[in-house]
Amino acid sequence: MARIAGVNIPTAKRVVVGLQYIHGIGQAKAKEILGKVGIDESRRVNTLTDDEVIRIRETIDRDYTVEGDLRREVAMNIKRLMDLACYRGLRHRRGLPVHGQRTHTNARTRKGPAKPIAGKKKVTK
Repeated sequence: MARIAGVNIPTAKRVVVGLQYIHGIGQAKAKEILGKVGIDESRRVNTLTDDEVIRIRETIDRDYTVEGDLRREVAMNIKRLMDLACYRGLRHRRGLPVHGQRTHTNARTRKGPAKPIAGKKKVTK
């Protein structure tokens, strides 16, 4: 099992898919990394040599912000918005959608489960 950036990469999958298990690496960055290192995208993780795994690990450490550092950076950006009390920061603080989505209905992922309102009757027709 290859361990890159503190993440165990699944061995049966293709390398391009396995790298996407690392937070901060998507399909485009995975292909870019393999291009830099010179590994074919169709190869499986279990066919990689130790030297190739080390080259991938070094490339990611040198050129990309991933996992803990990326999570910390995103959290700091959100905290900065909240400290500034700008519109986006206030939306984060209240746990509401940030990018202008509708909130009258939907938005249940951000707002949490629906809470019943006391005294409100359902309209019957």
